[in-house]
Amino acid sequence: MTVAIDRATGKRSGDRGRRPGLGRRLKHSYQKHWYAYAMIAPVIVVLGALVLYPLAYGFYLTLTDADSLNSARTIGVNEIEATYKFIGIDNYADILWGETAYDRFWSHFIWTIVWTAACVALHYSLGLGLALLLNQKLRGRTFYRLILILPWAVPTFTTVFGWRFMLADTGLINSALDFLHLPTPAWLEDTFWQRFAAIMVNTWCGVPFMMLSLLGGLQSIDSTLYEASEMDGASRWQQFRYVTLPGLRTVSSTVILLGVIWTFNQFAIIFLLFGNTAPEAQILVTWAYQLGFGQQPREFAESAAYGILLLGILIVFTSFYRRWLNRNEQAAI
Repeated sequence: MTVAIDRATGKRSGDRGRRPGLGRRLKHSYQKHWYAYAMIAPVIVVLGALVLYPLAYGFYLTLTDADSLNSARTIGVNEIEATYKFIGIDNYADILWGETAYDRFWSHFIWTIVWTAACVALHYSLGLGLALLLNQKLRGRTFYRLILILPWAVPTFTTVFGWRFMLADTGLINSALDFLHLPTPAWLEDTFWQRFAAIMVNTWCGVPFMMLSLLGGLQSIDSTLYEASEMDGASRWQQFRYVTLPGLRTVSSTVILLGVIWTFNQFAIIFLLFGNTAPEAQILVTWAYQLGFGQQPREFAESAAYGILLLGILIVFTSFYRRWLNRNEQAAI
């Protein structure tokens, strides 16, 4: 093997130069990309103020015993200093393994998983069915799309309050069931029916978004694939299985992930539908709010610990979900 040597410097042609230090690399990067840094600086400042600082401060609170009795507060002209102290991971240990861990965390965690899985499955299946229907050549298709998107366009609190009135003991739904001589459930009082009602209302609110997303995915599938499969004698089911579903893989993976994150953290529907009257129907995010703001004394540290646990659960789920999708895509190739 021949190695060329520079006679002036004595260095071999294959030798690599010494890598510059971190400070020099950062300076060079700034000089080269200063305009990009200037453009994203406002975004970084806003994210830092609205997301990173509250998150860091909330994590710090989880390591203390802060509540409404020992936090800094102002009463009249008197300013009372904070007296809470650092206790490490005791809040996490108490939530996950304490004597009342099942009643305060695990029961709500199990219900949150059931709630998320049921809602996302209904969102996707109903949304896909409606998208397939609206993708056909129907008379008045634009009108149907407008009607079906209304539950998503109407503000959430208006929709939920409407459902709350209909689900009352003397509401429209129970009146209709009574007229048909059918049982009238206690939608807002019984634990099972409270959970059933919550899933029903969230499905009503969430299906339109899934329908629109999947409808856009259906319209992006090349029509020649259906023509080719029809010429090969494929049935409607085979076209759906081998053309439609693979064509929707990218859209489906995205909307399912978004649906899981939104449903897992769906605060408005549970809170507006039941308030503080349904402790067994509270998911983790509403239960955390109840601890931090819906009782006395308000448990700020414990509520913040719930928030950090929620974030951790979603990060773990998202990581495994993306890896699973990548493996499936590689296997399909």
